[in-house]
Amino acid sequence: MTVRNRGGAHKRKLRVIDFKRDKDNIPAKVKSIEYDPNRSAYIALLAYADGEKRYIIAPRGLEVGDEVMSGSSAPIETGNALRLGDIPPGTHIYAIEMRPGQGAKLVRSAGTSAVLIGKEGKYAVVKLPSGEIRKILLNCKATVGFTSNSGYASQVKGKAGRNRWLGRRPRTRGVAMNPVDHPMGGGEGRKSGGHPRSRSGVKAIGQKTRDRNKKSSQLIITRRKKR
Repeated sequence: MTVRNRGGAHKRKLRVIDFKRDKDNIPAKVKSIEYDPNRSAYIALLAYADGEKRYIIAPRGLEVGDEVMSGSSAPIETGNALRLGDIPPGTHIYAIEMRPGQGAKLVRSAGTSAVLIGKEGKYAVVKLPSGEIRKILLNCKATVGFTSNSGYASQVKGKAGRNRWLGRRPRTRGVAMNPVDHPMGGGEGRKSGGHPRSRSGVKAIGQKTRDRNKKSSQLIITRRKKR
C-alpha cells in the first residue's frame, strides 16, 4: 500500500485539455459539452476552422454550436481566451496562467471565477475565488467567464459505494487508534486526542506549510481569507 485510504476506483481515460489556448485568431465551433472524470468542471470539444480539434474547460452558458476564439482579436465574450492586458477591469475570468505560455494553473475547478480588478505597470491585479488578491503579468492568458458545473459543490453522494467508485476507501479516525499508531490515539474512554494532526505529526489547523522564500509570495497583495 503506497497511499492510505485510496484504491479500487473506476478506470479513467485521460482527456488532453488545451490549457495554453495558443491557437490564436482562428475561430472554433463547440462540437460537444462532455463529462470529464478527471476534473469537477465539464469540458468542451472545439473544432477549429483549420480542422483541428481540442478540448477546453467549458465555461458556464457555453452551448453546442457556439463559436469561441483566442488571441488579441477575440471579442470579450464567454469562452474566449485573451491576454490579461486585453481584458477590461471588472471582467470575470477563469483558467489563468501564472507565467506567459505556461498554460492555465489558476481557477480551473467547477463553478469558480476570478475578477480582474485593475492593472499596475506590467501586472494585472486579480482577485481569486479564495479572496487572495495577487499580481499576474499582463502577458498571461485567461478565459472570459465562469467555469461550468456550478452545482458540483452541492452534490450529495448518497451512499458509501459512490465513494468507492471514486477510489476512496474507509478511513479510520486518529482518535480511535492507539498511541503507537497515531499522535491523537489513546486515552481513557472518548478522549478527544489533542490538537488535530496527521499521522506523521503535521498539524491540520494553524501550521503554515507555505515556503517562506517562495518567489511568487512577493506578488501577493492580500492573503486569502482565513477559515
